[in-house]
Amino acid sequence: MALAAALPVRAQQETQVKFQLDWRFEGPAALFVLPADKGYFKAEKLNVAIEAGNGSAETVSRVASGAYDMGFADMAALMEFHANSPTAPNKPVAVMMVYNNTPAAVIALKKSGIRTPRDLEGKRLGAPVSDAGRRAWPIFARATKIEHVAWMSMDPPLREAMLLRGDVDAITGFSFTALVNLEAQGTKTDDVVTLGYAQHGVKLYGNAVIASEEFVKKNPEAVKAFLRAFSKGVRDVIADPKAAVAAVKRRDGLVNEATELRRLQLAIDQSIFTPDAKADGFGDVNGARLALMASQVSDAFGTRERVNPAAVWNGSFLPTAAERNIFAGAKR
Repeated sequence: MALAAALPVRAQQETQVKFQLDWRFEGPAALFVLPADKGYFKAEKLNVAIEAGNGSAETVSRVASGAYDMGFADMAALMEFHANSPTAPNKPVAVMMVYNNTPAAVIALKKSGIRTPRDLEGKRLGAPVSDAGRRAWPIFARATKIEHVAWMSMDPPLREAMLLRGDVDAITGFSFTALVNLEAQGTKTDDVVTLGYAQHGVKLYGNAVIASEEFVKKNPEAVKAFLRAFSKGVRDVIADPKAAVAAVKRRDGLVNEATELRRLQLAIDQSIFTPDAKADGFGDVNGARLALMASQVSDAFGTRERVNPAAVWNGSFLPTAAERNIFAGAKR
């Protein structure tokens, strides 16, 4: 009877957190699924429900609507929402940077003759209209002095297939998504050219953990607790990516573990375990770089108002530097 009486009290002490990913349960989702499976959120008195997403823009909108408390979304999509909806209530804010460098890239096949960004001049590029790389194309084009390309739109599942058929000369997308999808369709890695935005002068931040304005105000300690548990989970993901992908497989039985392990490792190497992240400290941002990105997004996206970097970022909930140090002891 004493145990039965205690259970409702414990349940009341737990903070409910509805969390939406940016995309499906693929390799990078392990960053959130593993700490949930290991009980790290529970240990922080959080009851976290993680659901798949359908793109960063949708995740930002759903967190803003109150349907979700927190989420994982591209920083550019968050900035665009703020600048285009200045009077919207409950605007989400980024509370922890995860992809210190954007994974956006241009991907082509070597047989196309494309080797450098300048080779894209006059070529046919394809991507969904909402693709992060396509939205940020004006920034990449300005940095690499490309003046003209022709765009073709398609649904996300058709992107790599259209590249393989030759319907387009190159595509934009997250590098670890497009490359792994091409490999899964039988393309050899050596036959693919990847022109990463971050490697060609575009220093945009990528995906961050976001939280709704209302949730932040009502549950500041829960936000801090979530980020502590998440940081602990990221260290475990880096230490054993294979076990992390197995956790994703438990969420979606159709997951190909070898494919998603490859995707996760690329995401870690290209966007998380980077020199910039080591310089800033995992989870944090550089103020000057964030301000530059805000200006670039305002120009490239043609936003209604200029992006205010102070409005989209709140680093006050971050765990200590020691708790966020995912680099110590990592074999990389």
